[in-house]
Amino acid sequence: MSASQPQPALYLAQVERRYPQGEGFLEVLRGADLAIWPGEIVALIAPSGTGKSTLLHVAGLLEKPDGGEVYVGGQPTAGMNDAERTRIRREDLGFVYQFHHLLPEFSALENVVIPQLVRGLDKKEAQERASQILTFLGLGPRLSHRPGELSGGEQQRVAIARAVANAPRLLLADEPTGNLDPQTADRVFQTLVSIVRASRLAALIATHNLDLAARMDRRVTIKDGQIVQLR
Repeated sequence: MSASQPQPALYLAQVERRYPQGEGFLEVLRGADLAIWPGEIVALIAPSGTGKSTLLHVAGLLEKPDGGEVYVGGQPTAGMNDAERTRIRREDLGFVYQFHHLLPEFSALENVVIPQLVRGLDKKEAQERASQILTFLGLGPRLSHRPGELSGGEQQRVAIARAVANAPRLLLADEPTGNLDPQTADRVFQTLVSIVRASRLAALIATHNLDLAARMDRRVTIKDGQIVQLR
């Protein structure tokens, strides 16, 4: 990719991923292509068993592709060693899962501060940034509360704040509202949209909620190992 041209936040180029199965291989991704640009929210709608998790793992540099290339901010990553891939995940990628995985012994503020400290930010700066993000997401009065003192929707909003605390290029979300009731899911989705729009990061959100998917910029699915645009 040319460094002089605008780059997608994520670009999957002819990505292949296969797993050993019996005496052969199960081909999950077969020449998959996808570009996601800064500020764009893309819905990934795919039935179980079609490669949704594999795609998110490859895009998130948790698995290496067996062929093709994964570009993050225009930078090729397939040939990176584990330390380089870890650095990219820490600095350029944010993850949100169906279950928030917050640290129960720490407050909402501390849960958002910790990944910034891991990256090397000053504690005071990390606390200020965490407070700003949580307040933006409507959690200003809940900064000192531990996860067990928060509702499910509030916990997921803390997880979103944690995911974007290091100002990533790309947010990857796997069923981020799947464990919530419809009304809470809608509020959490609006939280995701607001933070993506405000920060101009890109987002790939896997969801089975077709109503929420319809409100994103684009919708894609996986068919025969390739990424297909949906109308």
